[in-house]
Amino acid sequence: MRLTTKGRFAVTAMIDLALRQNNGPVTLAAISQRQQISLSYLEQLFGKLRRHELVESTRGPGGGYTLGRKATDITVADIIVSVDEPIDATQCGGKENCLGDAGRCMTHELWSALNQRMVEFLDSVTLQKLVDEQIAKGVQVEDKPVLRRAISSTPVVKPIRVNAPNSVFALGNVFAKS
Repeated sequence: MRLTTKGRFAVTAMIDLALRQNNGPVTLAAISQRQQISLSYLEQLFGKLRRHELVESTRGPGGGYTLGRKATDITVADIIVSVDEPIDATQCGGKENCLGDAGRCMTHELWSALNQRMVEFLDSVTLQKLVDEQIAKGVQVEDKPVLRRAISSTPVVKPIRVNAPNSVFALGNVFAKS
């Protein structure tokens, strides 16, 4: 069984959100910037997380996402399952038809037992536990979200105002008045 980036990114983004939600809703743009995850990919993941009621969204200025439940009530298994990440090491997807019509393969029970242990393990790890581990490692959480706007490093040069005629007709008017 291989955990894909979908599951990894969903768990990472949820940890980031849980760390910072005390300051109000957290924007996906901020998570994207901090975790180096594509904003459009986060939007897809958070749509699924919202449908499974793991996060809630707030629209408008100052909007973003907050946890839909307490971090102690959200497990890693909840997050992974909500983003459609399969937790299955069997070749048949648990359908017991590894060899087609011939039935199960010789190692089906082994992989099924591994599936059960993986689910039990991921279900035993709460989001709060992961947050606490990050805090213990010394992860700094800023008081207010840092908004970095795309600012050019070159200064804006205002155009020079020239008090001169801008057409042949205006030039003719200048000479006619003289």
